Amino acid sequence: MQNSQMRGQRPGKWKRRLAIVLVTLPLYTACSASWLKFSGQVRDSDWRTASREPAGLAPDAATTPEAVVQVYSARAVRWRGYFGVHTWIAVKPEGAAQYTVHEINGHRLRRSGSALVTSQRAADGYWFGNRPELLGELRGGTAAAVIERIEAAVAAYPYSATYRIWPGPNSNTFTAFVLREAPERRVDLPPTAIGKDYLGIMPVGKLPSGTGGQISLLGAAGVAVGLEEGLEINVLGLTFGVDPGSLALKLPLVGRLGPRE
Repeated sequence: MQNSQMRGQRPGKWKRRLAIVLVTLPLYTACSASWLKFSGQVRDSDWRTASREPAGLAPDAATTPEAVVQVYSARAVRWRGYFGVHTWIAVKPEGAAQYTVHEINGHRLRRSGSALVTSQRAADGYWFGNRPELLGELRGGTAAAVIERIEAAVAAYPYSATYRIWPGPNSNTFTAFVLREAPERRVDLPPTAIGKDYLGIMPVGKLPSGTGGQISLLGAAGVAVGLEEGLEINVLGLTFGVDPGSLALKLPLVGRLGPRE
């Protein structure tokens, strides 16, 4: 008699849990989107007229003879910005008068057959109105040694003819791929960098920071553990995690809560 009563209670418990999830997720999404809008991290400006001006985060190439490597992120364009960021890598060899920016742009794929873009745009330029964040930097001799490997990794990127917003490959897949070949800066990509965990058909790989490893099912589910990243759990492309080293939480949409270092 007791077993039959317990079996009858289980469906009720699952229904209550499902109801909580169905109420919590839209509420969390609405609150997160409101906060991102209020804080100015996401701007709904027309991409054709949105700012691409430098944010003042990159040293002036004309007065900086040493080599420089920088990694940036900025909220994506329009509605995508409420869910994730766009990342890119900027390099300046020793003595160079300008930066070279490597990134993936899905719109270019339709026009040229390749989403890989290499340009001399401002290294720290606003991403269509959204201010960039400097994730990591190398200068001097270390940067000079890394740039050659970065250029080789850019040329070897295997998904330049493919672009998917979710779960990848996309701009964040590209940045993660290149950083795995040059982990000296130990960059911790934001939890909002959807696509960073896409490893293709390989279920196991090292983290972009080079300080740990991850298991990933086509970027849609997985677990990552590293000294730089802490613990991250990927659920349908959304990252939940904790970084004990800096006492920070990692959440979908909102991103990192707490100090970066």
